[in-house]
Amino acid sequence: MTIKGIDVSSYQPAAYSTRGLDFVVIKITEGTSYTNPRWVAQRSTARKAGLVTGFYHFVRPGSMKAQADYFLSKINLVAGDFLVLDWEDPGVSGADKDAWIKHVQSKAKGHKVLLYCNVDYWLNRDKTSFAGDGLWIAQYNGRPGKPSIQAPWLIHQYTSTPVDTNLAKFASREAMRDWAGGRATPKPSKPKYEPFPGAAFFMKGSKPALGKSSKVFTAMGKRLVAVGCGLYKVGPGSELGEADVKSYEAWQRKCGYTGSDAKWPPGKTTWDKLHVPNT
Repeated sequence: MTIKGIDVSSYQPAAYSTRGLDFVVIKITEGTSYTNPRWVAQRSTARKAGLVTGFYHFVRPGSMKAQADYFLSKINLVAGDFLVLDWEDPGVSGADKDAWIKHVQSKAKGHKVLLYCNVDYWLNRDKTSFAGDGLWIAQYNGRPGKPSIQAPWLIHQYTSTPVDTNLAKFASREAMRDWAGGRATPKPSKPKYEPFPGAAFFMKGSKPALGKSSKVFTAMGKRLVAVGCGLYKVGPGSELGEADVKSYEAWQRKCGYTGSDAKWPPGKTTWDKLHVPNT
């Protein structure tokens, strides 16, 4: 099974058509001085369409490390992005392309790094058969998904009309994204909401219910610490203590209450603000 994608450079518009596509590969850099002026906008187009996104560097003769570092300095990688070396310059040797790929693999750990080249380069110029994490082969042979090489390939660029178009050996864009690797940025965990139990819960007649035990007090204390109002010498526990009372009164003052309005017991408005930020 295969999925369809395109590759773009400054020759394509920032807002290109994504209809029927699952991935796009965007040129970012060339050598150590050129940057595609449209690549950020082209990435935005891909991201908004939910496409798997790859980025490539057009390699030139010179320092492979300097070119790789220049390329990587432009990108803020996210999980599911992959990287490519575009090998088309005859002044770049097979050893050079190996060095670039290995350096990028060492710097962008977890993200797959591919080699792009045409059939002539792969069969007649390459001496190591090293393509990093996969070979992206270019051959316009009129047989999409069937390049005339025996080596394993991952992506086949089969035409340049009207834009460079490719098939990739994946069952779905989700499968390709999982393969591409990288670590997802963990989503911040939402604090557990303890429903407001009513003001009477916190009182013994007209006084705070000191010594009363409940998981509510533990959760409350942890949230007070998180918002910078925890006046505890020891971490908050399940029994209501004077530190809990003083800490909560500090929180009510932080919420803008003064005088008797800031005194114990908690009110539902400040309770919800404490447990559900931005409410």
